[in-house]
Amino acid sequence: MDRELNPEQINVDGSMVSLQEYMQEHEELIAENARLKSNNRKAVKRYRREEELKPFQAELLKVQQYLEEKQRRMIILFEGRDAAGKGGTIRRVTRYMNEKHYRVVALGKPTQEQKTQWYYQKYVSQFPRAGEIVLFDRSWYNRAMVERVFNFCSEKEYYDFMRGVVGFERDLVRQDTILVKLYFSVTKDEQARRFDRRKTDPLRQWKLSEVDVQAQDRWDDFTNVKYEMLKRTHTIDAPWTVVRSNDKHQARLNAIKVILNAVPCERHDPSLDFALDENIMVSGSRELERMEVERVRGGKFTG
Repeated sequence: MDRELNPEQINVDGSMVSLQEYMQEHEELIAENARLKSNNRKAVKRYRREEELKPFQAELLKVQQYLEEKQRRMIILFEGRDAAGKGGTIRRVTRYMNEKHYRVVALGKPTQEQKTQWYYQKYVSQFPRAGEIVLFDRSWYNRAMVERVFNFCSEKEYYDFMRGVVGFERDLVRQDTILVKLYFSVTKDEQARRFDRRKTDPLRQWKLSEVDVQAQDRWDDFTNVKYEMLKRTHTIDAPWTVVRSNDKHQARLNAIKVILNAVPCERHDPSLDFALDENIMVSGSRELERMEVERVRGGKFTG
């Protein structure tokens, strides 16, 4: 006599499996398939974005060639909010560059000896030779931003810096150094989302510093010192360009264009569009106007 069938079980490849177990496995397979499709779409999107950068990265090689031939120096400052995409942009800028003719400088906390020296000395010692590009991942503007917010410098040191930096940069430019100053800006919500990712992703946890942990709580403080910095140090000789970097790809692409537009060399591919996206790139003067309107309307700056 045939064994009575259990309505809660089904036959799968000759084995009896509970219906609940079968449905659970089925749902897991559907979820896994959706995850693989999502990962594939993300991979394709990343690939297309990286491909879009390549023609402009090739132009950066032309910039290096020009600087070497003309024996000129170039300094690029990457400043801005924590988690705003400075490091990722630097990696895209330098990805295909000739390593012999560029350096990335990211200085740590000053040593006891450096604290006794002229403030700019540790930066000047890293300046480019003729034909070289130096990219500062944070720069002497630490004094105007992080040091000011966290009281790592005295009032006198801060105001001495703000009074002197314009002349310092004017001399750099006068002595034939090409100076590009980029400030990466990100919304408070987007910064929080990126911090959360750093906390949970073991490959990104090393990026999370003590300053990062406090960045959200000190958001308004950073906004206020940003305004003062732009107001006092955005000049004709050394202007700031603000990069709205919620969209990392567009921020990277447009930052590369700013660098290319700063160097008067022949284009490798003149058919490329070197115009900046006005929704991403904003001059320091326009950013100041926007912030001042915000303060009038709402009583304070928001970002």
